[in-house]
Amino acid sequence: MPETAPWEYTLYIPNDVRAVTVSRRTLRLILTVHGLIRLVDTAELLAAELVSNAVRHTKGPAGLRLRWSGGVLRIAAWDTDPEPPAPPPAPDRPAGELEDGRGLTLVRACADLWGWQPLVEGGNRGKLVWCELAAA
Repeated sequence: MPETAPWEYTLYIPNDVRAVTVSRRTLRLILTVHGLIRLVDTAELLAAELVSNAVRHTKGPAGLRLRWSGGVLRIAAWDTDPEPPAPPPAPDRPAGELEDGRGLTLVRACADLWGWQPLVEGGNRGKLVWCELAAA
């Protein structure tokens, strides 16, 4: 049975493509111990897309943030690039025509809600790209 008490985890990751695998496995473990196994497959896909974008399109470190509150799982990836993520292609464009940029299309299709926000903390700039999955 899933926990109802809120919790939050942050995984700091280097700019390394192996971080995607580490992030997926860490997310799976966290959701399993919190009794949220039914969210694992979709959450892994979403986290992998967000972390992959953070690692591929920036040069600095990145991070994965997971927050459970009020029956909603928020998955977020932060990176050091303050530029907004490229918008997902139009839903009517066939996926086979796309060379790149399908990640946010998957996020938009699989998440209940998604967005991004610029970050300015302690003189550091970057962004947070997030999505949410409801437990119900």
